[in-house]
Amino acid sequence: MLRSSAFHLRIKPRAACRRLLHQASPTFKDTRKGTAGVAAAVLVVTGAYTLGCPRQVLYADSPEGPDSQGWFSWPVVVKAVTPDPKSKAEGYDNANQSRPGQQAPPSQTKGHKNSDISEALNDSDVSAWHGMIESFETAKDSIVNFEISKIGEKIAGTIVPRWVKVMPGYISKLQNELSMAPGSLAEEIWHEANDPEINPEIIWDARVRVSDDICKEERDFLRKRKIHTTAALAKYLDVPETEIHPADVPTIAMCGSGGGLRALVAGTSSYLSAQEAGLFDCVTYTAGVSGSCWLQTLFYSSVGQQSHGRMINHLKSRLNVHIAYPPAALSLLSSAPTSKYLLSGVVEKMKGVPDADFGLVDVYGLLLGTRLLVPKGELGISDNDFKISNQRQHTDSGAYPLPIYTAVRHEIPNVAQTQDRAMNLQDETSKAIARAEAWFQWFEWTPYEFFCEELGAGIPTWAIGRKFDGGNSVYRDNGLALPELRVPLLMGIWGSAFCATLSHYYKEVRPIIRSLAGFSGIDQLIAEKDEDLTKVHPFEPASIPNFAANMKSLLPQSCPESVHNVSTLQLMDAGMSNNLPIYPLLRPGRDIDVLIAFDASADVRQDNWIKVTDGYVKQRGIKGWPMGAGWPTEELNEEQTLKELEQAQATTEEEATKRVEEAQNAEKSKPVVEGGKVPAKPSDLGYCTVWVGTTEERENDTEPPLSKQVEEDWELMRPDAGIAVIYFPFLKNKKVPGVDPQTSDFMSTWNFVYTDEEIDKVVSLARANFEEGREQTKRTIRAVWERKRKHRLDREAEAKEIRRQTRMRKVNRYKQYGDHGDQFS
Repeated sequence: MLRSSAFHLRIKPRAACRRLLHQASPTFKDTRKGTAGVAAAVLVVTGAYTLGCPRQVLYADSPEGPDSQGWFSWPVVVKAVTPDPKSKAEGYDNANQSRPGQQAPPSQTKGHKNSDISEALNDSDVSAWHGMIESFETAKDSIVNFEISKIGEKIAGTIVPRWVKVMPGYISKLQNELSMAPGSLAEEIWHEANDPEINPEIIWDARVRVSDDICKEERDFLRKRKIHTTAALAKYLDVPETEIHPADVPTIAMCGSGGGLRALVAGTSSYLSAQEAGLFDCVTYTAGVSGSCWLQTLFYSSVGQQSHGRMINHLKSRLNVHIAYPPAALSLLSSAPTSKYLLSGVVEKMKGVPDADFGLVDVYGLLLGTRLLVPKGELGISDNDFKISNQRQHTDSGAYPLPIYTAVRHEIPNVAQTQDRAMNLQDETSKAIARAEAWFQWFEWTPYEFFCEELGAGIPTWAIGRKFDGGNSVYRDNGLALPELRVPLLMGIWGSAFCATLSHYYKEVRPIIRSLAGFSGIDQLIAEKDEDLTKVHPFEPASIPNFAANMKSLLPQSCPESVHNVSTLQLMDAGMSNNLPIYPLLRPGRDIDVLIAFDASADVRQDNWIKVTDGYVKQRGIKGWPMGAGWPTEELNEEQTLKELEQAQATTEEEATKRVEEAQNAEKSKPVVEGGKVPAKPSDLGYCTVWVGTTEERENDTEPPLSKQVEEDWELMRPDAGIAVIYFPFLKNKKVPGVDPQTSDFMSTWNFVYTDEEIDKVVSLARANFEEGREQTKRTIRAVWERKRKHRLDREAEAKEIRRQTRMRKVNRYKQYGDHGDQFS
């Protein structure tokens, strides 16, 4: 069936005409020349194009014009035709096929009807888009209107950077590129955003997957990764590969902490050390928070090329300029080829989602992208690096670990009511209940899926950024979805530590406040209002469309009501909840045997991120986690010790009383040191500490025993041994003098400039720390492998014995009853 529609095509002189036609199609021809040498064109669009049908012919008559601005206007007739078999055979009808480096389309690819789906690039004004454009005009005017002459040229040269004078030019150029005028960069980006040959996911039909299990693609990855880790483990342990049974190979996860560029550089060095030791090749999962998410992004990019050594060289070439240095950032954002790749995500978000917000986190993400995703030779920037789903080209075969990226949503139901109630309550128990109403929900990205464990739901990674309703994609008026949300905007979300609550901010400055004379009263006053400060974010987190919208009947009843009533999800740095990404690694189906944590947090001694996991483990009923692991407190006074014991769970009130009495008697028999303090656990950890949990079945609801540090390898081989945690805190080391993560100013989380010398110092310190625990780590991995092998051999021997006994019973029955023995079995 042939259908047609008409519209007007407006273009300028012939050169612009040819550019426009080349962008839209690989083939076109001129039929005759029109006014002022402008061609009337017959355009054959091959493949599925934005107008919605497999193949179309655009017939253009003579142009009208030019108008006062030099534009010619054509009445254009669009006719949808069925592609012939030859064209399809030649690869023209390939919109649902993947390009090199892209994933294959899903089975539920959206089928388009042969109808007109007209995508007008100059559609109606979008408030979000124009709000962003106006912000550039405001910024430019504020600089242009700054009259240096009023303060004197000599003074101005001292206090005003020279680059301020060139800022208006950069901003004007960027403003022009984002104007959506014909021929502008924004128009080109938006045109390609609606082209299925460039962004095939826009015609893929996505649905929300509701399940507690990992997705099928991840299960396929695990099977293939096992082949690689089996060979790698044999090499790492220096044993013949024939002795390694795949079932015995431990599932090893490696994670890095948050901490900005410090975590990025230190984590890269730690991973490099693990790679050189042969350990990284044995890893099945990596996971990151904040700067460690940036680490994973670079590793799976054309910049890092799956080489941590190459990444360190890249960081040296890119971190010597502040991410917010205006000339460098604006140059990359306004000049080809970097501008197109960096700005695509913003254009697609602001044009495609009318109610989207362009906030500080988006700007931050753009700045991160300009520093980290652009190689030293800027022409080498790759479009493939700007979608997380493209990383599956490195994981589908199982050749590399599966990366997990993290962010959190701060759930604060009925903020005003909750705050009022908390402030008006008198007893501490009621206040605690009110405070507990706020919590963090964890969201994770892999190349396969964007998932929230608390919601028990997720969507394909390539579908992030589009709208959903009732579990299904919501297509725009032109029948297409938006392309996958680009990496720079995600990098901003992952590292948006500045979206912390006021409580987090105050913890950063509290040591200074408490040290000032006369400020102790203010400190006490603020501390008393901490429950209120935990619910206030001075900077708005970034938002993405809520894929769980209108799914109340499909999601668990435990899901907060707010999830069902919002159109967007506000996400921020996962370090607000836990600066180590342990929770996603403990999901059912991932079955971690060994967790290796490189902790480059700001204060590893004070913030015990491993022990924070205890609450999550109790809530989820996870077995095998080493309870109580992490950095020990330096000392506990007697009152605190008794209070902790009193709060411990017990089956009966009598049992609880008995525990307290026993503890009191034990404390009385101990010598009391100066100040009434009693020694607690060891007050310090080394460069590498190992704990192991237990899978022992509990006969009652009492809490599992606290885990102690592993001192002998045999402790890892107990039959009931659980998850082994290998902890590498980022500490100063006498082998690298003059460098201390706690006191060296350049290692601040908020520092965004690293010189080559400073990077070398961080790298040296991380490598020295890894060497301190290199052999202990290998012994731990070997012990876990031997334990799993013994379990398998015991199971096989038991099964063999059962088969032998069954066989013997059959033989005895046959001897006793002959051929009729089966009736007595």
